[in-house]
Amino acid sequence: QVQLVESGGGLVQAGGSLRLSCAASGSIFSMGWYRQAPGKQRELVAVIFSGGSTNYADSVKGRFTISRDNAKNTVYLQMNSLKPEDTAVYYCHARSSPYGKQYWGQGTQVTVSS
Repeated sequence: QVQLVESGGGLVQAGGSLRLSCAASGSIFSMGWYRQAPGKQRELVAVIFSGGSTNYADSVKGRFTISRDNAKNTVYLQMNSLKPEDTAVYYCHARSSPYGKQYWGQGTQVTVSS
């Protein structure tokens, strides 16, 4: 069983930056971040695979950067130029293999004030 421990998040003004971290307790194929705003469905923000390739939601391209420290089994999400519409609960997500079991973190709140 893999456990994900998130840190980071908080309140920031529009245009500011935040960094989220997520540490996994076991071997992971892919790690990423989803977010869910009130009244909306959970959506993919960014994902990074074991080989280093990444995918981003169009809404965050050029502003967010996902990175991974394989030695620490930790993924980071650097969020710059934050907008009020980025306000959501951000969830760390991981897969043990390409089509394997999924794991979720407990979620961390990101609030961007205008």
